[in-house]
Amino acid sequence: MIDAALNELTAYAEAKQLITEEDMIYSKNQLLEALHLDESAENPQPQKPKRNLPEIMKDILDWAAQEGVLENDTVTERDLLDTKLMGIFTDRPSAVTKTFRSIQDNSGIEAATAWFYEWNQDVHYIRRDRIAKNMSWSTPTDYGDLDITVNLSKPEKDPKEIQKAKNVSTANYPLCLLCKENVGYAGRLNHPARHNLRTIPVTLNGEDWHVQFSPYVYYHEHAIVLKAEHDPMRITKETFQRLLDFVEQYPHYFIGSNADLPIVGGSILSHDHYQAGRYEFPMARAAEEETIPLSGFDGVTASKVKWPMSVVRVKGPDKRSVVLASDYILKEWKEYEDASVGIYPYSGSEPHHTITPIARYRSGMFEIDLVLRNNRTSEEHPMGIFHPHEEVHHIKKENIGLIEVMGLAVLPGRLKQELQETGEALLTADPEAELQNNELISKHKNWALKVKAGHPEFSEVTQEKILQQETGLVFAEILSHSGVFKRDEAGQQAFLKFLKSLG
Repeated sequence: MIDAALNELTAYAEAKQLITEEDMIYSKNQLLEALHLDESAENPQPQKPKRNLPEIMKDILDWAAQEGVLENDTVTERDLLDTKLMGIFTDRPSAVTKTFRSIQDNSGIEAATAWFYEWNQDVHYIRRDRIAKNMSWSTPTDYGDLDITVNLSKPEKDPKEIQKAKNVSTANYPLCLLCKENVGYAGRLNHPARHNLRTIPVTLNGEDWHVQFSPYVYYHEHAIVLKAEHDPMRITKETFQRLLDFVEQYPHYFIGSNADLPIVGGSILSHDHYQAGRYEFPMARAAEEETIPLSGFDGVTASKVKWPMSVVRVKGPDKRSVVLASDYILKEWKEYEDASVGIYPYSGSEPHHTITPIARYRSGMFEIDLVLRNNRTSEEHPMGIFHPHEEVHHIKKENIGLIEVMGLAVLPGRLKQELQETGEALLTADPEAELQNNELISKHKNWALKVKAGHPEFSEVTQEKILQQETGLVFAEILSHSGVFKRDEAGQQAFLKFLKSLG
């Protein structure tokens, strides 16, 4: 069985043009070595594989577990091995970059990124089978349709592998998950395997950066742009220069940075990086409500955007002018105070103001959305005043990072089962008791009862769609919690006052 599976895997690689026919026996021998096998019963042949890659790989990993090649049959150890096997078919970084540049030169940058995205799936760095598990839908709101996804692509850890990982020494190589040293790295129990990771070099602001795709795809061509040096996240004038340098080279992509302070920042603040991709987020479609010219910045305007968070859209035809204007607004915001709406830039010497910037190039204009952020806490809101409040934690309590700022909710995988059981409970004779007595979904009780009361059409047929749409409305509320200038009259007047102060 194992010999046939290895032949099928090699045929898959040849069919996907990861190797040529001439490479097949060599590649098969590399697979044998990785699995501690000394001989093969039959040579692989070029043919169209009858099964997809996850099915082929499952047979190989099941065999490895049965024969003791895997010490423990856990998700982590299976991933370490299957990534090692796929690394055999993965070109060296220089060859991948050469192919990318060739496609770029002959067919353009859009064709090059499309090829690289497909190739990352073919080498199993982006796992098609796991991404397909994610739930997704759109919810109409006052701000347009918001995109909702329930993330099911990250496999859950087995308790015994969590325990085993605790006994693995903490290495300082690579320094973090975003370092360039991850390319081709074998991985370990507490660090993912990256045999099949490849990046494309890109120069931003005269510095060395790299483009790779995220293994957990939340949108089309979800890319990560990481600095070659392990420097911490900081939002500065250089950030705006890099973002606009990038969209000048990749005009079909957006690019954005998480904020650089805890609570309002991303999950990795130790390594400067951005997220990019070929996707139009809801925020990009949001209307501009008021626009002012920014004097001293040639042809640059600043607009207040109709969005639950507080967004200043800066745009103009000249890249340098947009960079300078964005830097000016950042500096003004860092010191801005408006006690009438609870906006304070400092607690003593501790700074609270920063921004989440998102750049695009469209209609001949360089454009940066500056999302105003503040990470202050209080007794009432210990996790953050401008952070999801406690009443919405049953849906999400994690930080609102770049992707969610733009209108794509990345909700925890637990919600798949919880929404299903909530819907079933609401259809019983005593929904309140069913919700209260079910430990998994009791946290949803007040929200769920309100949802049912507001939907007389709630039934076995409609429950799933209703709960999904109402979850999307909670996400809109979460975004409003994170907005520093609220969407009420006082908040918008205060926002307009800030905007006009810039002019």
